[in-house]
Amino acid sequence: MSFSTLGLSAELLRAVAEKGYTQITPIQLKAIPVILAGQDILAGAQTGTGKTAGFTLPMLQRLNTQPQGAKRTIRALILTPTRELAAQVEESVRAYGKHVPLKSTVIFGGVGFNPQADKLRHGVDILVATPGRLLDHVSQRTVDLSHVEILVLDEADRMLDMGFIRDIRKILALLPKKRQNLLFSATISDEIKTLADGLLNAPVLIEVARRNTAAELVTQVIHPVDRVRKRELLAHLIHSQGWKQVLVFTRTKHGASRLAEQLEKDGISATAIHGNKSQGARTKALADFKKGSVRVLAATDIAARGLDIDQLPHVVNYELPNVPEDYVHRIGRTGRAGKEGEALSLVCVDERDYLRDIERLLNRDIPKVVIPGFEPDASIKAEPISHGRGQRAGGGRSQGSRQGGEHHRSQRAPSHAHARADGQRPPSNSYPRSGGQRPRSNQPARSAGPHSPSPARSAAEHHANSHAPRAEVDGNRRTSENTGNDHRRDDAPRRSHQPTTHSRSEATRKPVQHRAKREVPALFEGGSKRGD
Repeated sequence: MSFSTLGLSAELLRAVAEKGYTQITPIQLKAIPVILAGQDILAGAQTGTGKTAGFTLPMLQRLNTQPQGAKRTIRALILTPTRELAAQVEESVRAYGKHVPLKSTVIFGGVGFNPQADKLRHGVDILVATPGRLLDHVSQRTVDLSHVEILVLDEADRMLDMGFIRDIRKILALLPKKRQNLLFSATISDEIKTLADGLLNAPVLIEVARRNTAAELVTQVIHPVDRVRKRELLAHLIHSQGWKQVLVFTRTKHGASRLAEQLEKDGISATAIHGNKSQGARTKALADFKKGSVRVLAATDIAARGLDIDQLPHVVNYELPNVPEDYVHRIGRTGRAGKEGEALSLVCVDERDYLRDIERLLNRDIPKVVIPGFEPDASIKAEPISHGRGQRAGGGRSQGSRQGGEHHRSQRAPSHAHARADGQRPPSNSYPRSGGQRPRSNQPARSAGPHSPSPARSAAEHHANSHAPRAEVDGNRRTSENTGNDHRRDDAPRRSHQPTTHSRSEATRKPVQHRAKREVPALFEGGSKRGD
């Protein structure tokens, strides 16, 4: 079935044809007519099935056919969890709307605040934003949300996982009560349905595939290998199979950078993308990878949601994710838009728990293929998985991981970065206000001096003196990736590895009381069977 059967305007059909799309996907077939009818929806589909076009095309048509006032105001708001996804969605809005008289822009952290404010001041019809930076503009009064007619929450489950629920509620309070709400997600969990109950008005539920299923066009395989030979095996596969473009996922930022450096030494052009990179560096790394300047993009899960890399043939899990659902989103970067793809996972004995959880989620066994010359040593015992600075993490989501990985907020260095202009206390998953900025992990703890900023200084004063509001990494929320605290099991020892800033002098400072280290449960030793 073609797009021309859905009642879209000639201008939109022309833009779709210029993008090279001829056949509609199941999510588009079901969602577009419902949105055109003005109804709220709760929609979920497999990653890579065209959700963005599913809400962008009918949104553009509704805005273009409904009259607007003399002054251009924000009539549609699209919220996304990450910078990269926000930029990509706004790019799609511009591409599909190139033949209609609607303006759009995107705002997110990590880049200049004033250029964004200038664009908003000149007026836009459609705004794509990450929640944190949007609230910064709200506090500076550079954005007006009182005329929003359509609200889109894209990758809503990811926003909940990253602890955005408080920010979302603040944004919802600023919107007109009468509006159309579109909630799109790669997966629809019970938490998402709970959110929908309070947000959507008699929504139409659209699920075109079973929850948390991998794309059918993706061939999956597991390569068992010893932990110390993973990089060697990856280089061997790239050279021997002549891969020209491969996206490789690691658990940590440091691991991504280190892998890219090691591959460069092996004669394989590579770059890394993660939360420690500046926005300019992240944008350049992704652009170089898309145009083929580099063969390997080493990434953390920041790239696992929403990014559309045209005809990406290979995805490699250099390290398995500790949250099974993240595996689905990682491999969903390939096998998109009807194209076939390949997803390989390099799995050592330490990761057998993770693999078992993933196979349980998928309700299937993933084929295991041992590469000759890289047979794993059966005598090697499983070890606790390190997630940077000696921390370990396990599968499953803890409450702390959903709040951005802040397991030990009281032991972290305080910061005023998350203060709000409304004078309210920062949410529990952000840093309390105190003197100075958050020290880096290699800096010694500092006492508050006579010239330290006062904790009583209002958030409004802070914003008045700065046009670069709070730092944002992936939508202004400290995620597990950004902090190095990946999702952990409840039995994992939870220790802060960052220095703590106190306002008391060194002489009166008390030592930090760490939680008692718990017993590390034994992982699989040697081989294992499903169902153990």
